[in-house]
Amino acid sequence: MKPFVPETLPVAVNWEPLVPAIGKANRAVAEYNGVLYGVPNPEVLLAPLTTQEAVLSSKIEGTRATLGEVLEFEAGNAPEEQSRRLDIQEILNYRRALHAAEQSLKTKPFNLNLLKKLHAYLLEGVRGTNKRRGDFRQEQNWIGIEKTPVEQADFVPPEPHLLPTYLDNWEKYYHAEQPDALVQLAIVHAQFEIIHPFLDGNGRLGRILIPLFLMEKRLLTRPMFYLSAYLEEHREEYIARLRSLGHEDGCWNRWIEFFLLAVTEQAMLNVQKARKIMDLYERLKGEIRELTRSQFAAPLLDLLFENPILRSSHFEGLPTMPSRPMISLLLGKLKKARILKTLQEGRGRRAQILAFPELLNLCEGRKAF
Repeated sequence: MKPFVPETLPVAVNWEPLVPAIGKANRAVAEYNGVLYGVPNPEVLLAPLTTQEAVLSSKIEGTRATLGEVLEFEAGNAPEEQSRRLDIQEILNYRRALHAAEQSLKTKPFNLNLLKKLHAYLLEGVRGTNKRRGDFRQEQNWIGIEKTPVEQADFVPPEPHLLPTYLDNWEKYYHAEQPDALVQLAIVHAQFEIIHPFLDGNGRLGRILIPLFLMEKRLLTRPMFYLSAYLEEHREEYIARLRSLGHEDGCWNRWIEFFLLAVTEQAMLNVQKARKIMDLYERLKGEIRELTRSQFAAPLLDLLFENPILRSSHFEGLPTMPSRPMISLLLGKLKKARILKTLQEGRGRRAQILAFPELLNLCEGRKAF
């Protein structure tokens, strides 16, 4: 199989058939942004959803760790299996890269240097760390079954010496003014995956670009758009649509239709989930205040939303928290009310590990705790 030769951007798009899908997708994103704008302290209340996005994006690449396992790991309970610990580290790297990008975009536009920095974050200390971490590839790569020779590859990206030309064209298109930003994003994401500029981590990096682009184009106030759930659920179609690009008539329109549908459906699910999280927060704010009769009820609840699995010792020494005996009393009341659940009993110097099941199950979309 020969290396693929991408089209130069912008590609030809047949706009008229896309108009209904464009309208639906933009309305859905606008509604979600309205909800996002109304979330008090979104970096706290939506923190578990950000981690869940990292879990699902990494899952598309083959990791098996769950949201609960990631949060338990952060609480100090690491799995015995080395491969699972590496899975978790990949997920944490994803979240760290997204946060670093958000901070960078506050001062300067997205650029290829930032892209390389994000790649370095993604591959730090995990599988692929020795594959030119933070640098564009200088050798040919291909996609296929593990240990498959290039002759039997499913897809062979462009030759490495052509990368500077393709990436320059891609970056200019990323910042260009186009008739519709969501259609532009569909093309930006697809072209990045076609170019496949790194030896590893291209899939995860391509999905990180989605919320960053939406924020930079001011369609979202924060880069909190969780598309990986839809892409994981429709994984085969997602990959098939990408691989058809450049091979069939009308392929770009079909890809854009798929992407716009993904954005529409996921935005509506994001709206529902964000509203449920806010409703849960408001309900528990009253319940915990009534239950504890404590001035520390609100900061305690914020900590639980930010860390829905945590060690009891996590509360100690924080300026918003009382003394250790009072913390123990408050947590005891929350456990008795079944707001908190003990995952690991404390013993000696080992603190107990607690879970916030209602929030975790809401984020997972199933009863996991």
